[in-house]
Amino acid sequence: MIKNNKILVTGGAGYIGSHVARQLGLAGESVVTLDNLSTGFAAAVTTGDFVSGDTGDAVLLEKIFSEHDIDTVMHFAAHTIVPESVSDPLKYYRNNTASSRTLLEAAHKHGVSNIVFSSTAAVYGIPEGGKASEESATQPINPYGTSKLMTEWMLRDLSAAGGPNYVALRYFNVAGCEPTGAIGQSTPKATLLVKVACEAATGSRPGVSIFGTDFPTPDGTGLRDYIHVEDLATAHLDALTYLRNGGNSTVLNCGYGHGYSVREVLAAVEKANGEKLVITEEARRAGDPPELIAVANRVRKVLGWTPKFDDLDTIVRTSLAWERKIASRDPSAYWAD
Repeated sequence: MIKNNKILVTGGAGYIGSHVARQLGLAGESVVTLDNLSTGFAAAVTTGDFVSGDTGDAVLLEKIFSEHDIDTVMHFAAHTIVPESVSDPLKYYRNNTASSRTLLEAAHKHGVSNIVFSSTAAVYGIPEGGKASEESATQPINPYGTSKLMTEWMLRDLSAAGGPNYVALRYFNVAGCEPTGAIGQSTPKATLLVKVACEAATGSRPGVSIFGTDFPTPDGTGLRDYIHVEDLATAHLDALTYLRNGGNSTVLNCGYGHGYSVREVLAAVEKANGEKLVITEEARRAGDPPELIAVANRVRKVLGWTPKFDDLDTIVRTSLAWERKIASRDPSAYWAD
């Protein structure tokens, strides 16, 4: 059900936030995007109003909430690079946790009803057996995962104290791009495998590395649950409908419930590109689990979510198409030099 109220999308110029904001616009929702453009792109904002600024800026937030009738916040703004979170933890606690607290305080003060939060499977750490359900223990092994879990706790406690209802979506490995090529993933210094492999395929990287070939998996490389960004974006719109219809606060995994190995992903990129990649094999990285797969039945049951892009070749094809636009300096694309 569409209302006249506006939706504040923090981090809406970034990879996932921009895909969600675009779907919101297509659904007829009124959107205000807040992004400091540290890793996002103004060109990725395809709908509504854009405000350049930081989610930790209390004065700016007061202005935004006073000027716009916002009933829902979709909160994506975060640093997301795991190794960086280990080397610079306070950066992550400042931006991902402390700024989230500032945002929640402003939202609650102005009577926001609903919050949809971009969380992560990193809250599970290394789950036993390689599969994580919403009942799995939360035991993050890096500051990134901890910083996100702390925001989940703030949402839980604020909601219990009469604050907004919320849905926290715990993403697994997000990949792919909007299929028509309108927007895509241009995250600078990307670390996500599909993006890195597509960069290698177009020549913007010299090659791609496999970290660990001796895992107890069918081909010795790590297994991950890859979810297409468009399906993930749809889950956010489904969460919005759920909350507006009176749904209770909840936490939901966002994944397909099955995985692909690193070698399978690289083979799919080679197939889509028609050429072999330059692949080097490296030692395992500390903290990398052999397998991380979502138990993702609840999101389908609670939200009625029905994914449409659960196909590795589709994920890779849409990623590669966007990467080719960047490589050719297509003016309809955007990138960080």
